[in-house]
Amino acid sequence: MDISRAEQRVLHLLAQGGRIEKFRDEEETLIVECYNREGWRYPHLDIVLFRKLKRKRAIASRNRGPYRITRRGLKLVRSQLDNCG
Repeated sequence: MDISRAEQRVLHLLAQGGRIEKFRDEEETLIVECYNREGWRYPHLDIVLFRKLKRKRAIASRNRGPYRITRRGLKLVRSQLDNCG
């Protein structure tokens, strides 16, 4: 299964130890934020991309924690030295 470049970048960040956190703001709008392993926020993740990754079962949350990459996500991501450029 082919994945888009944006999906590839997010999965690569997660494979290196990143996480996706999901929460709601004051107006009950769903907000998702992606962080790399050092804690820096990756600004190019939106709700559409988040839902695509969930639908493909590339990410999952355990015990209401942050979303992490799954084994299926690891198979989808192509191994490259640095894919964030």
